[in-house]
Amino acid sequence: MAKKLLIGNAAVAQGAWEAGVHLVSSYPGTPSTEITESMVQYPEVYVEWAPNEKVAAEVAIGAAIGGGRAMTCCKHVGLNVMADPVFTASYIGVNGGLVIAVADDPGMHSSQNEQDSRHYAKAAKLTMLEPSDSGECKEFTKQAFEISEQFDTPVLLRLSTRVSHSQSLVEVEDRQNVALKPYEKNIAKNVMMPANAIRRHVTVEERQQKLVEFAETTPLNTVEDNGSNIGIITAGISYMYAKEALGNRVNYLKLGMVYPLPQQKIRDFVKGLDKVYVVEELDPFIEEHCKVMGIDVIGKEVFTLLGEYTPDMIKKAVFNEDAAPFHPVEEAIPVRPPVMCAGCPHRGTFYVLKKLGLTVSGDIGCYTLGAVAPLQSVDTTICMGASVSAALGMAKVRGQEFNKKLVSVIGDSTFIHSGITGLIDIVYNKGANTVIILDNSITGMTGHQDNPTTGKTIRGEATKQVDLEKLCYAIGVEHVVIADPFDVKNFEKVVKEEVERDEPSVIIAQRPCALLKTVKYTGNCVINDKCRNCKMCMKLGCPAISVKENKVVIDKNQCNGCGLCVNVCPFGAIEKEA
Repeated sequence: MAKKLLIGNAAVAQGAWEAGVHLVSSYPGTPSTEITESMVQYPEVYVEWAPNEKVAAEVAIGAAIGGGRAMTCCKHVGLNVMADPVFTASYIGVNGGLVIAVADDPGMHSSQNEQDSRHYAKAAKLTMLEPSDSGECKEFTKQAFEISEQFDTPVLLRLSTRVSHSQSLVEVEDRQNVALKPYEKNIAKNVMMPANAIRRHVTVEERQQKLVEFAETTPLNTVEDNGSNIGIITAGISYMYAKEALGNRVNYLKLGMVYPLPQQKIRDFVKGLDKVYVVEELDPFIEEHCKVMGIDVIGKEVFTLLGEYTPDMIKKAVFNEDAAPFHPVEEAIPVRPPVMCAGCPHRGTFYVLKKLGLTVSGDIGCYTLGAVAPLQSVDTTICMGASVSAALGMAKVRGQEFNKKLVSVIGDSTFIHSGITGLIDIVYNKGANTVIILDNSITGMTGHQDNPTTGKTIRGEATKQVDLEKLCYAIGVEHVVIADPFDVKNFEKVVKEEVERDEPSVIIAQRPCALLKTVKYTGNCVINDKCRNCKMCMKLGCPAISVKENKVVIDKNQCNGCGLCVNVCPFGAIEKEA
C-alpha cells in the first residue's frame, strides 16, 4: 500500500475519492479551501465552486437525494451560511451518503470569530467525527460516508486549522466503485412541509438513539491504558497536543466521534482514576457532557476558552511542569504586520475614501485590511455581504445627510456570495446608498479561486461570466460607474459624485489582483530629486515604501511597479524606472 505525505485537507479529498464520492460543491473559506481544490485532480468527480455555502450545501443535498455520494466543505462561519438547509437535511436524511466537512479556526488566523461547530452537531442532531491527523482525515472521511448511509443521516466532519494544514503520512488506496443508489419519489421523506416534518422528527430521535449506541462500540472512540491514575478525555488536534505534552504518563480516551458522545464508555474509562482532565479547544463541549452525567472532570477551570492550545500549556495544567528551555534566535526577526500586498488594487480605493473622510461599511476579504493603519478607512466588518445591508440600516437611522458620507465596500466574489440581496434591499426600500464593488477579477483572500465573475470554473473551463454592471442595472440601480482605483483623481471625482445622489448607485472599482499570473507590471518605482519629503506616499501603506533617516525610500525587492505612488505624489517625485 502506497503512502503519501498530505495535509489534512488533501487527505479528506483522498478519502472522499476512495469512498467513491460523486459530487463536491463548496465555497472557498480558509482553512477548508484545499479540500475542494484537491478534488480537481480526480476527473471522476464532479467538482464546483458554488456562489456561497448555502447553495453548495443544497447542491450536495440534492446529489445525495439523487443517489450519489456527495460532500460540501466550508469553514466554521460558512456553516452558519448553510445552516438552513443542513438542519432540514437532518430530517430528510440521505439516499447516497452526504458528508459536510467544516474547518474551525481556533486562534482566528483568518476569521472574524472563534466558533465551535460541535454545537451545530448537537443542535441539528447530526453525527460528527473529528480526526487528529492526516491519516485519520482520510479514514474518517470514508467512515463518514458509511455512517451516513447506514443511519440515513448527513455526517459532519470537523477539522481545525492545524489538522487541515499540517502534514502527515497517509496510506492511499484504490477508489471504490460505488454505484448510484436508485432514486424513487418519496414525498413523505423528501418534502419537508409541517405534516411530514412532524413524522420525520420521530425518525430523527430514533436514529439519534441508535447513534448513541453506536458511539459505545465504534472503533472511532479508543482507549489507551498506560496504567496511570490520571485520565485525559480529548479529541482532534487536542489529542496530539496532549500526547506530545504528557506521553505515556496518563491514560487517554480519544473520541473520534464527538457527537453523539458515548456514556458507558466514558464511565468505564474514569473508573479507578484519581483525576480526569478534559482537553478540548474552544468550548467545554465534552466537559459539559461528562458533568451532566455526574462525572467529576477538570476542564476549563485550568484550560482556556480562548484560542489554540499548546503542549506546554497542557503540561503545565496537568503536571505543573514548565516546558523545556529553548534557545532564542539571536537575530532580530522583522515585524510583519498584516498589510495589503504591494500593488493591491484596493489600496487606491481606500486612499481616496480616507482622503474624503467617508464612513466605510466593510466586508470580509483582503480589503478588510483597509482598517489597518495608515489607511484606517473601514468602520465596520460583520460578515459576508453585511457591508451592503448594514449601510442601509445606518443610513435609515441617521438620515440622508449622513448617507452622503457613507459607502459600502465589497469584493466581487463576496458580492456574488451575499451582497446582491443587500443591494436589492437598498433599491426596493428606497435607499440611496453608494456601494463600491472591489472587482479584482478573482477570489483573492482564500488563494485565487475562480468565481461566477471570472468566466472560469474550478477546473479552469470557460463558462458564462456574470456581468456585474448589467446585474446592477437589472436589480434597479440606475447609476453604475466603472472606474480604475489607481486613477486616483478620477476615482475621487466619481466617489464624490455618486455619494451625493439621492438614489442608489454602484461604483465598480475595476483592477485585477497584482498577484494574478496575467498581471504583468514592469519596472520599479523610484524617487527622483523632486522629492520634498512631504510623505504623501506614506499614506498609501504600501509595504515597499518606508522612511529611513527621515527620507522616503522604495524597496526594489518589494515594489512591483504598479505605479499607484506615481499617481499620488503631488510633485512628480516618483517615476517608473524603465
